[in-house]
Amino acid sequence: MTMDSNPHFPNLHVFDTPYGAYLLVVDGSQLFELEDSLIEDFSEAIKNNNKTFANEFLTENGFAEKQFINDKPLESPPIHALSLAVAQKCNLGCTYCYAEQGSFGSFPKNMSWEVAEQSIFRLFENVKAGEKVNLSFLGGEPLANRQLIYRATEKAIELAKDKSVLPSFSITTNGTLLNLDDVEFFAKYGFAVTISLDGVGETHNRLRVYKDGRGSYETIIANVKPLLQKQGRMQVSVRVTVTPKNLRLAETLNHFIDMGFHSVGFSPMLSSPNGQEQMEKAHLTQMLEQMIECGKEFEHKVIAGQRYPFSNMDVAMQQIHKGVHRPYPCGAGASYLGVGATGELFACHRFVDDDLGLLGDVYNGVNQVRQNHWLAERHVHKQEPCQSCWARYLCGGGCHHEVIKRGRPSCDYIRGWLHYCLKAYVNISRQRPEFFI
Repeated sequence: MTMDSNPHFPNLHVFDTPYGAYLLVVDGSQLFELEDSLIEDFSEAIKNNNKTFANEFLTENGFAEKQFINDKPLESPPIHALSLAVAQKCNLGCTYCYAEQGSFGSFPKNMSWEVAEQSIFRLFENVKAGEKVNLSFLGGEPLANRQLIYRATEKAIELAKDKSVLPSFSITTNGTLLNLDDVEFFAKYGFAVTISLDGVGETHNRLRVYKDGRGSYETIIANVKPLLQKQGRMQVSVRVTVTPKNLRLAETLNHFIDMGFHSVGFSPMLSSPNGQEQMEKAHLTQMLEQMIECGKEFEHKVIAGQRYPFSNMDVAMQQIHKGVHRPYPCGAGASYLGVGATGELFACHRFVDDDLGLLGDVYNGVNQVRQNHWLAERHVHKQEPCQSCWARYLCGGGCHHEVIKRGRPSCDYIRGWLHYCLKAYVNISRQRPEFFI
């Protein structure tokens, strides 16, 4: 029996491994070895599109008795993470940028200290002792407003001490403005630093250019090297936005791993404001092939007892192991919100200055009516064709911004990737179970 990633049954998924067939029970993301006597039955049910068989199997084996995810949406969750768009402007001119080269379609601006301070007060407003909060800095290019980042971090640390809360900090930067003071500051406070790099050398330079058309790669690498040498409590990662112009993922991954980055991850460009560099079906098919190639190297390295920091794979393995199941793809609009430069609260950093994701402001707080409407409408049970897809509680329905702006061009890619990851999980757990300890 050879199983593919197509959504044959909405509530379970069968997949082949070298150790036999396995079953994913969708609600609860529960994994089981499939008894040999049932393999042919499932094969026939798939062949004949017999969904009644699958439902009867779940009922007869007790899987229908407990419901992990129902139709009830989250309501008025407390904030535990904020991203501050401290600089809604950028020195680069990337054509595909969701932030429209940093300005979000408006005029360039910096966040004031008044807005930043009020944002931090809002972040700590309802947290309890021992809980965790995260403060993230984004843009545009956040280091265009460097001193605000420094001051906001220190203010958050002060409040965290007062409330016995555990703070963490992160920043996503294009790397062109990094200096040695930044290196020392990020290392001191244990920042998670994400550098946007879209390939090696000229591949990157075709996509991420200065506004005058010059490539930025050499500058970024020179600036990042001191940062890599200071890693410890601070960790430095690469985020690669994948477009039709930079699909050689394995080469990119290995190059950045060899440079010493803590992790490297890939994200397809699915929705750009002007449609430039968006991934179409053929590109996503090619990306999936490349991602699986990278994943197989991850399997090989991990089973051999070596670290291979391919973050997409690492995250997938840990989530499958934990049995992660969720009605949303992330915390956007719930415990995580984005703050625009003038103080508005948005569902996430991608919705800055977009009324579709406007949920309040830092002075008056979250508009709970708007937030709860958002959470009710974005629940995976309200999304189509999610209801017929076995991957819905692993995927959560897909990035809200991408789905709202473009729809669902990547469902086959996501299912294909998760299908492969399930098989890889079984392989790693069989051959090196200590990886998950």
